[in-house]
Amino acid sequence: MDNLQMWTYAVVGATFALYIGIAIWAKATTTGEFYVAGKGVHPVANGMATAADWMSAASFISMAGIIAFKGYDASVYLMGWTGGYVLLAMLLAPYLRKFGKFTVPEFIGERYYSQTARIVAVICLIVASITYVIGQMKGVGVAFARFLEVEASTGVMVGMVIVFIYAVLGGMKGITYTQIAQYCVLIFAYTVPAVFISFQLTGNPVPQLGLGGTINDGSGMTMLAKLDQVLVDLGFAQYTAQKGTSLNMILLTLSLMIGTAGLPHVIIRFFTVPKVKDARASAGWALVFIAILYTTAPAVGAMAIYNLVKTIQPGQVGQPTANLKIDERPSWFQNWEKTGLLKFEDKNKDGRIQYYNDKNKAFADKADSYGWKGNEMTKVDRDIMVLANPEIAKLPNWVIALVAAGGLAAALSTAAGLLLAISSAISHDLLKGIFRPDISEKDELMAGRLAMVAAIIVAGILGMNPPGFAAQVVALAFGLAASSLFPALMMGIFNKRINNSAAVYGMLAGLLTTLIYIFVYKGWFFIPGSNNLPDNAANWWLGIQPESFGAVGAMINFAVAMVVSRITPPPPDHIQHLVEDIRVPRGAAGATGH
Repeated sequence: MDNLQMWTYAVVGATFALYIGIAIWAKATTTGEFYVAGKGVHPVANGMATAADWMSAASFISMAGIIAFKGYDASVYLMGWTGGYVLLAMLLAPYLRKFGKFTVPEFIGERYYSQTARIVAVICLIVASITYVIGQMKGVGVAFARFLEVEASTGVMVGMVIVFIYAVLGGMKGITYTQIAQYCVLIFAYTVPAVFISFQLTGNPVPQLGLGGTINDGSGMTMLAKLDQVLVDLGFAQYTAQKGTSLNMILLTLSLMIGTAGLPHVIIRFFTVPKVKDARASAGWALVFIAILYTTAPAVGAMAIYNLVKTIQPGQVGQPTANLKIDERPSWFQNWEKTGLLKFEDKNKDGRIQYYNDKNKAFADKADSYGWKGNEMTKVDRDIMVLANPEIAKLPNWVIALVAAGGLAAALSTAAGLLLAISSAISHDLLKGIFRPDISEKDELMAGRLAMVAAIIVAGILGMNPPGFAAQVVALAFGLAASSLFPALMMGIFNKRINNSAAVYGMLAGLLTTLIYIFVYKGWFFIPGSNNLPDNAANWWLGIQPESFGAVGAMINFAVAMVVSRITPPPPDHIQHLVEDIRVPRGAAGATGH
């Protein structure tokens, strides 16, 4: 066993022991502790747990990978995901906490006085949450595949076992305190390598400042200007240039924002605090804790792609000696090749690796004159960039092992929260709320744990064959939540006129249109003569990528609900009064003299 693997086993093993130990210490014994941690979590602690719950493998492992390869266009992920928290803190969290129910479907069932609405909400929740968990399992598989040197599918199975132990045993109470520990692990693991690499490349240890600082290669150029030049020299677009359409960027930002505000596993966290004002404070603290990682991610992504390109193309473009010799590939390159997530092909048989944009006609013609036969880096999985970057930068082994532990912490913390949301929807909303209202608390707790086991198995199987890289899958989940649950929650709080029929038809219309669009443009529906509509901008409707369509689905949801509410009877008076009571702050009557 080499030194890096020993460090990895030690660091990852220690963090897993910590998580499991916390789960045993905080074992849930009642349904209140299992679903909402007994409503006794401090706002700061809840903010930290919420940050870990929400900052998934997509945030830790995959987001910087998107930034590395898409540059400016990937800023929508930063704006959308963080902006969604502001929306959640201002418009949803305090009101839902005031309503006082355990789950999102329970709120929808009560507000829309309909078991049908509750069942539809459960379906929407499960579809969005399962999609989200697939992305987490992909991240777990990537981390284990490299650092524990096992197959990605084996890594997924190990992750399933760990989640099973601490999520099924501890419920929300155990998950909350585990997620606090996981936040500390993941934020330390993310920022420490970023500090090292920023100092190495720019002489500035603060990554946020290093990104705009001068690169220390003697050129006198800023980091971003140098990166622009390096990529343009290889036929790629400028890193800082906008490449996608403005419409798609706007819709993707909106989809991620309202998807964040509609995510059941995040919303349920605001039921774990003692008072309504604590829900708002929790959201604020969560945003602070999230900002530490999210302001660091652009620097991590930019420096990762710079290090990768300079490894493969260390000299002047077009010079035969400028490219990496195949038999001199560094150890990190060979190790990631073993995972199948990094591949090359020596197309011109010159014993070197050419990395360039062979789809750029002008540059491809120039490359022909060099004797190049196409881009030889045939696969660079975006999800490896954060995990590989410390190795590329030749950082100490303990730092590399720490990154592995952080990536697993991010993936497992979110997976646990999502699985709890699925479990509570099945056991509390379907079983107790509809099919067996007389079920005992003990049996409901057991049903919740069994539902979580089933969800772990389904998510693990699907996570072994994901429909894309982690952040892409997660963005699809946000779109599904945005198109189905967010409009029902918003209208349930702010529109007295929306009735049960409007909510049901709206949720179904939003969910189904978004699902159909995703399935069609991901090639999962066969359409004669369409070649299954490959997932690229040339085929998307109005240039709207599947990850962005959740915003359109939400608009359809709102429109259908508004139309249906106008042609059907209004909600009963007591429901309209209930909506008013949710929005009016406690004590307002005394303050106004009413």
